[in-house]
Amino acid sequence: MGEEKQFVAFMLGNEEYAVEILAVQEIIRWSKITRVPKAPNYVKGVINLRGTVIPVIDSHIRFNLLEQVVTDTTRVIVFKNEDTVIGLTVDLVTEVLSLNLDNIENPQTTRGVENQFINGIGKVNERLLIILDLTKVLQIGNSILGK
Repeated sequence: MGEEKQFVAFMLGNEEYAVEILAVQEIIRWSKITRVPKAPNYVKGVINLRGTVIPVIDSHIRFNLLEQVVTDTTRVIVFKNEDTVIGLTVDLVTEVLSLNLDNIENPQTTRGVENQFINGIGKVNERLLIILDLTKVLQIGNSILGK
């Protein structure tokens, strides 16, 4: 048995994604998001999280998916990297799971398919989890959002 890491799994549309749990600060319910003028289209806006204003990225726009429909299961995953705190919208958080690194494959470069945001594909029984590269997902231009 090889090394294991813990991940937070979530749904975007019909696909299941995952991020390393160490990057997750917290998961919060959907709340009012204030638009920011002239922000990139995938920046949904900002929220006030206990006195701290944090930017929120619309994952559906960021990944070229159909427009997100906000429901009772919609959540914002709040990530913290050094001094940067950023939110990412998701349709449904499914679970926290441990994944053996032997069960993670590198994404294959497929012509016509962008995999710039993908760190790997995790296999859990019959499920496939798209493991995201948060550095690239949260990047705007050449800088990380919030810096």
